[in-house]
Amino acid sequence: MSNFNQLIATIETINTTLRRVAVGSVNRMHTYRNWLIGRHIVEYEQSGSDRAEYGVNLIPRLSGRFKNIRGFSERNLQLFREFYREYPQISQVIINDPSMQRNTEFKIPQLVTAELQSTENREFTDISPTPELLVRHFSFTHFVELMRIQEPLKRAFYEIEGIKGNWSVPQLKRQIESLLYERTGMSKNQSALVETAHEQNQPESIDAMIRDPYILEFSGLPERSHYSENDLETALLAHIQSFLLELGNGFCFAARQKRITLDNEHDRIDLVFYHRILRCHVLIDLKVRKFRQGDAGQMNFYLNYFRENVMTEGDNPPVGLILCTDRDETRVKYATTGIDNQMFVSKYLTALPSEEMIRRFLEDDRGRTEHVLRERQAKYTP
Repeated sequence: MSNFNQLIATIETINTTLRRVAVGSVNRMHTYRNWLIGRHIVEYEQSGSDRAEYGVNLIPRLSGRFKNIRGFSERNLQLFREFYREYPQISQVIINDPSMQRNTEFKIPQLVTAELQSTENREFTDISPTPELLVRHFSFTHFVELMRIQEPLKRAFYEIEGIKGNWSVPQLKRQIESLLYERTGMSKNQSALVETAHEQNQPESIDAMIRDPYILEFSGLPERSHYSENDLETALLAHIQSFLLELGNGFCFAARQKRITLDNEHDRIDLVFYHRILRCHVLIDLKVRKFRQGDAGQMNFYLNYFRENVMTEGDNPPVGLILCTDRDETRVKYATTGIDNQMFVSKYLTALPSEEMIRRFLEDDRGRTEHVLRERQAKYTP
């Protein structure tokens, strides 16, 4: 009869194995969906009876019609189209998948001819992994990174090594950025170099796979805000949020740890408010350290993103607030990219708290919060 420890081990194995199978199934269906959508977009662009009516505005119009569905941004629809063009051979996997054959609305048999002809003309067909291997090992997020590589041989190299090493998306990006392909070509001992690259990578956890923003969008699961900073920063953000709301002069809470995605890179804005009097978003970035020049550039990126992707008719340009605090200095600075300085002073500052007011609050609150955290740690430390 099995003992208790064996029972625990068995349950853990079942849970881990089937969770991984479930995530793999979601990844596969997500890949199929994006490829099929890309195919239909290309097909419409080439032969749609009313395609001339939409022209270059097709993608924006599609995104607008699907604005209530997560993951159908203009950028993502463009990626779906590119995915179909770059990986036509995936049609073979979809056609041969029994679960897809049961879905007659996809008209699977009609997919094969054009895609196979296109694949036969690709110079990397003979060296690339089979379509089934690609779909089995790579999520759509992997494919987004691979599509950045234009040289067929180089892309095939990362496909092969990514499959051999079971690389996660961050691991794939790291190997590409470290020029593994180029370094391998110059190395006298190529196999040893590649082997070292594989040894440095750790298997991707299931939780990390589930947190992939593309998968969360596809699954319809809520994306939990996660705080990668320490307890002090988390507490300060909560207090800043309450402080601004209690001012009662127009601040309306919009989001915390707001994710923005551009070119497969995911960033998070600590706090986002909408100011009903100024009719603009206020973006807040908190750093529990001294101010660095890169902080201003990061905020400018956030502001530009909001102007291009979030602002609606009637909104004024967003304003940023950079907060940096360490034990020696607290620095507060408004960022006003795209706003005339005179207008900011005469219009925005009349409705926003001054930098000095926020600085004093942050300095005082940091001291109180550190004291509370130290007491809490002492209380629970044996």
